[in-house]
Amino acid sequence: MKRLLVPLLALWIAPMLAHAAESTCSSLVITGHPAYPPVAWASDGKIVGAGPKLVASIARKLGVKKVTSKSFGSWEKAQMAAKAGQADIILGIYKNDERMTYLDYIDPPFMVDPVAVAVRKGESFPYQHWDSLKGKKGVTNAGESYGNKLDAFIASDLTVARVPGVGKAFEALLDKQADYLIIGLYPGQNEARLRGIAGKIEFLPKELVTSDMYVAFSKQSKCAAKLRTGFAANTKAAVEKGKVKQLLDAAQTKLSAPKKPR
Repeated sequence: MKRLLVPLLALWIAPMLAHAAESTCSSLVITGHPAYPPVAWASDGKIVGAGPKLVASIARKLGVKKVTSKSFGSWEKAQMAAKAGQADIILGIYKNDERMTYLDYIDPPFMVDPVAVAVRKGESFPYQHWDSLKGKKGVTNAGESYGNKLDAFIASDLTVARVPGVGKAFEALLDKQADYLIIGLYPGQNEARLRGIAGKIEFLPKELVTSDMYVAFSKQSKCAAKLRTGFAANTKAAVEKGKVKQLLDAAQTKLSAPKKPR
């Protein structure tokens, strides 16, 4: 009797376990920076751009049936949503010690992101290293991290105000509330163009830092354990085969295209 019950129970339990495992990863909520084009930006309550397209394509390849992209209103709130488990994945994020307490980073990073210093047009200054910023007033978007070393240097040696949103950061720079703005080079150039202020600012020729940009699962997500290996393999392939560059180029082309009149 026992010999018959064991295989029968196995046949009965296996489909239930398979269904339970599948249901935990049948859908994903993804988020990212609402103002970081061409990697990510907010549109109609969603996060769009090269990063979301990459993540959605990998998720669907791994069998996820529904991928919901959601903007939480700010980069700071997006991180809070990932920490609380309201978002399964946050994309386009740098790695630091504090974030690693609540995020499960996918290696390898999907791109390298240069961080630049923007100043008012005609008001550039010699920049050789981080010390060149001492004694000046800086500004950056709230919630941004530039890696453990630069974050620590900003906190201990620089005067950098954090304001809610990239737009506010540009306003602070142009209103002379700050001498310089710390921002990702690509989104900084795009945002300046979109806001019609590209002719009013310039970027210092030397990058402040170049950081790896990752896809990361919330440690609260039920899908992380099952999908992380597949995400790592597919991210690596996307980088090596030029897929990420194609997505970035396509997003940049979309941003640069003149808008059709309604």
